Amino acid sequence: MICDELGNYHLVELKYITGNVVTLRPAQVAWLSRHQHSSCWILIKRQTKATEPAECLLYPASAAVDLKMDGIESVEPLFRCPQPFHWDTIFDLISPTESHICG
Repeated sequence: MICDELGNYHLVELKYITGNVVTLRPAQVAWLSRHQHSSCWILIKRQTKATEPAECLLYPASAAVDLKMDGIESVEPLFRCPQPFHWDTIFDLISPTESHICG
């Protein structure tokens, strides 16, 4: 959970994968689906081999069911970047300067 400078909370489900399968438990999928209209995200670090650079993929919570059922190849991420990760861009997407929640 992240609290931004405006006092808004953002939930980020962190996952590490080595292939295409995202191991979300049914309770996680249900929670993410129920809260998909809020600032909930799935942030995945994918590294297929230890000798290769990883990549970071950011998905909205609304992608939880498809990610669980079909893996990352079935859903286009909101943002994808290789190592070194672009944390400023990732945090700007999760917590924009002007909040979409406060209207």
